[in-house]
Amino acid sequence: MDTPDRSRWVQLALGLIVMMAISSPQYVWTLFVKPFQEATNASLAAVQVTFTAVIVLQTFFSPVQGYLIDRFSPKLMIALGAGLSGLGWVAASAVDTLLGLYATYGLLCGLGTGIVYVGIVGLMVRWFPDRRGFAAGLVAAGYGMGAMITTFPITDMIAASGFRHTLFVFGLVLSVVGVLAALGLRAPRAGEVTAGGTRVVGAVTDTAPAAMLRTPLFWLMFAMMTMMSTGGLMVVANFAAFAREFGVADAVVFGVAALPFALTFDRITNGLTRPFFGWVSDRIGRERTMTIAFLGEACAIALLLHFRENAYAFALLSGVVFFAWGEIFSLFPSLLTDAFGTRHATTNYGFLYTAQGVGSLLGGPIAALVHDAAGGWAPVFGIAIGLDVVTATLAWLVLLPARRRYRAAHDATPAAPGDLRPIPQTP
Repeated sequence: MDTPDRSRWVQLALGLIVMMAISSPQYVWTLFVKPFQEATNASLAAVQVTFTAVIVLQTFFSPVQGYLIDRFSPKLMIALGAGLSGLGWVAASAVDTLLGLYATYGLLCGLGTGIVYVGIVGLMVRWFPDRRGFAAGLVAAGYGMGAMITTFPITDMIAASGFRHTLFVFGLVLSVVGVLAALGLRAPRAGEVTAGGTRVVGAVTDTAPAAMLRTPLFWLMFAMMTMMSTGGLMVVANFAAFAREFGVADAVVFGVAALPFALTFDRITNGLTRPFFGWVSDRIGRERTMTIAFLGEACAIALLLHFRENAYAFALLSGVVFFAWGEIFSLFPSLLTDAFGTRHATTNYGFLYTAQGVGSLLGGPIAALVHDAAGGWAPVFGIAIGLDVVTATLAWLVLLPARRRYRAAHDATPAAPGDLRPIPQTP
């Protein structure tokens, strides 16, 4: 029989597999843009609406998705999400109109990935009360890096068999893998998560979504995550444009062109940062880790701007920028659960995750408007740096004492001032 501690590591492995299985619709979308343009005889802008739909449905519907997961079986809902994500590809393989593309790839993949993402993160922060940051970061890294496994096979199959056959085959395979892994998931039983000998000093009283939404603490977290998402996506969404304008896109670094090298390197660092900073936050505290990471991103962006005409510096520093940004997907869900408890963790995170959707809508357009008005990218970098500094300051000077006060009002055994870390607890 599995021990409770072994059970949660099995759950983490299954959650990681499901997250990797649903990552491709977002991260390899670019490979299908041109084929869909030709199949639908539509403009680039019209086809790209599909990608926007995936992101919007994934983020803005996450409160509803989280509620359904909390209300019904997490296993069945996450399996449904994995199935919808793969079905979106299978159905899209047969469409030849924009409406059909939106209804398949956009709608089904968007809803499916949203259910899985929120559901898996919500489960992991419950299974790992002593390592919430690490566990949430690892499964988030699976979503961020999972498509690295499929990118080259999908590219080769498109060249050999066409994009329709590729969508059908990979949609079917990824759907089956995701559903089978999801069917092994379950929520922890009462008392099971303390069997490893540790617990987190956090919320004793679980806070329901309606009550959470009435707290200034939640809206402070929401504002901070929105600022980090917006600033980061201002850089992420326009990265190729930066490289071209700075004259380094086609420069050779380490034997390859700087832009594809940077994009590959960035994907790796953006994945590694999530479990790394989650692990750090489990030891020194969420707010302290936020302060370090957010200020680190500000410094990295400033250096990237300063050395923008040096191809090697640009390529390497871009990885540092992504390394200091991607940790928001492990720190914020862990922090939210520390503050508001585990019972409604999935639904609660669904509400917070919409901040990423706000950032995705604001980041790219604001960056483009600022660039057009200023005639260059330097002001865009300045805004991103400013948002980083403001959010880091809020984490240290506002969020830390605010969460301490909130816990003092809801926790019968508050920790020492400033100590919001996981602490040992003997059974």
